[in-house]
Amino acid sequence: MNETTPAPAVRAPARRTPAARPDGPPPRPADAATRPSAGQRAAELLQRQGVLAVLLTVVIAASFIYPTFASLDNARGITIQASFLAVVALGMTLVIITGGIDLSVGSVFALGGVLAAWASQYGLLPALLVPLAVCGAIGLLNGLLIARGNMAPFIITLATLLGARGLLLALTDEGATTYLVPKDSAFGELGQGSVWGFGHPLLIALVLFGAGGLVLQRTSFGQTLFAVGGSSDAATLMGLPVARTKILVYTLSGLLAGLAGALNAARLSSGVTIVGVGMELDAISAVVIGGTLLVGGAGSVSGTLWGVLLLAVIQNLINQIGSLNSSYQSVVSGGFLIVVVVAQRYLARSRRTT
Repeated sequence: MNETTPAPAVRAPARRTPAARPDGPPPRPADAATRPSAGQRAAELLQRQGVLAVLLTVVIAASFIYPTFASLDNARGITIQASFLAVVALGMTLVIITGGIDLSVGSVFALGGVLAAWASQYGLLPALLVPLAVCGAIGLLNGLLIARGNMAPFIITLATLLGARGLLLALTDEGATTYLVPKDSAFGELGQGSVWGFGHPLLIALVLFGAGGLVLQRTSFGQTLFAVGGSSDAATLMGLPVARTKILVYTLSGLLAGLAGALNAARLSSGVTIVGVGMELDAISAVVIGGTLLVGGAGSVSGTLWGVLLLAVIQNLINQIGSLNSSYQSVVSGGFLIVVVVAQRYLARSRRTT
């Protein structure tokens, strides 16, 4: 047999890195090219914490203009009123970070209050578990249809907004029946009791925000939220559980809206049927004003908390003026929202080009 002698391998000449010219600039480290510039860091900081600077400016100015604004009683009133929206906005923050939206939270909030007031006659645990179970199921339905059915979040949550409001009206005979929380009950104490003058709903909201901050910044689930919001396709290619993550955040949004409704019912000692109208827009406004991008992939729960407080302070200032009615809050909130969205777009462009 004839054997073929293999041709000798041809080795490519080694590429020589040219030495730096004596009169040229020294070579930059490898990580210098990827390190964000001072302008990029400033734009990112302003996007995340700009609302806090606005909040502090408004509070300081209002304290000089209206002496009663800086009182401890007024601060308690502001924070207690803001606590219910804060719990709802926390769930909305998680949803928007993933690139979604939840329009059903206002109706779910009202439904949770009615269910809690109805179940409060059986004790504290039923008053909490019944609204959490029903509202969590609505959130789970949203997540399944959006994540597994690949349906638009806007359409699905709009449908559950109408469905939850219809269920509320069916339970209350078109609003003719109002369920009352029994006097001196443990559930009523949950909403009306206080620690150092600050209500239990506020303390619960702060605990939830602390837990939410830890989840977002210190857990793999939190990083998955940002990855899914940044690019759902890229997150899928990375092997991340995209569908499961979306289902979980919509379920959490329903649970938190139901919990906020239950706390509000405990505070009012009744399941009021007309609450929650437009609350989803207030929650979205607070989240976006707090620096969370509507397109997903960036946000923080601390920014949402400052956004909620800013809206609450604006409402309180309108009440302090006296000559303006509450409808002006919507005008001011809408103006803030437009300014923030435009600013976010400008800052995002600055971070890319600086």
